[in-house]
Amino acid sequence: MSTAREQSDPRATLRAGLPDRYLTPDDIAEMFEVPKETVYQWRKKRTGPPGFRIGKHLRYDPVDVRAYVSERKSAGLAAA
Repeated sequence: MSTAREQSDPRATLRAGLPDRYLTPDDIAEMFEVPKETVYQWRKKRTGPPGFRIGKHLRYDPVDVRAYVSERKSAGLAAA
């Protein structure tokens, strides 16, 4: 059984399974422990997880975020 903190923690959500909602820039910043401005810079430079717009709102598909993390892990292992 999950605690209230784990349910509100996007990292715990991704570990437990795909959330039933798209992630926000705040979620991404919290997951990767970076400032929200870094998330926006990643998007501008196309270096972070791919996001998309719904109207004026930026959202991230958890499947894409997982793929991004897996890709980064693989790249780190290949460089080692």
